[in-house]
Amino acid sequence: MSLKKLNKNDAPKQITNHEKVMQENDFIVSKTDTKGVIHYGNRSFVSMSGYDKKEIIGANHNLIRHPFMPQIAFKLAWELIAQKKEFFGFVKNLCKDGGFYWVFAYITADVDKQGNIIGYTSFRRKPSPSGVEEIRSVYKLLNEAEARGGMQASEKLLNTYLLDNKTTYEKFVHELQTGVVA
Repeated sequence: MSLKKLNKNDAPKQITNHEKVMQENDFIVSKTDTKGVIHYGNRSFVSMSGYDKKEIIGANHNLIRHPFMPQIAFKLAWELIAQKKEFFGFVKNLCKDGGFYWVFAYITADVDKQGNIIGYTSFRRKPSPSGVEEIRSVYKLLNEAEARGGMQASEKLLNTYLLDNKTTYEKFVHELQTGVVA
């Protein structure tokens, strides 16, 4: 039996403001190959996304990419995991029905015995509500910068924000998630 391959064109055309909220003990896991094609998604991933498991397996992970997410967030994620570093961040994901859900994501590269990247694993949990509120306004500014000057403009804005606040991206997102400012 052949599984239907979903692409970005299969994503909902009608984006809504309907938010699904993760429960405190929810834990989403997905695994992809190096091209982002999903080969594993746990029950929580299936439930939150609204897709059937057979629709998800074989689809590209960008199927759940919400258009509100600034491109610079994904550039940063890919740069880190390509270097076999961990990525942590707040992500607004798109549901099959056009709704959305926020997650606090941890993404890491999967490597073989020779140290070659063979895929990626993403673990997501419920984000801090106060962290989501703050990152929402940051993402809005980054999106506006991208609309005016592309990803370079949003990257410059993000770097200026981090420098002005004397922090790193990693420290910033961890403080948003934990509510603890060092």
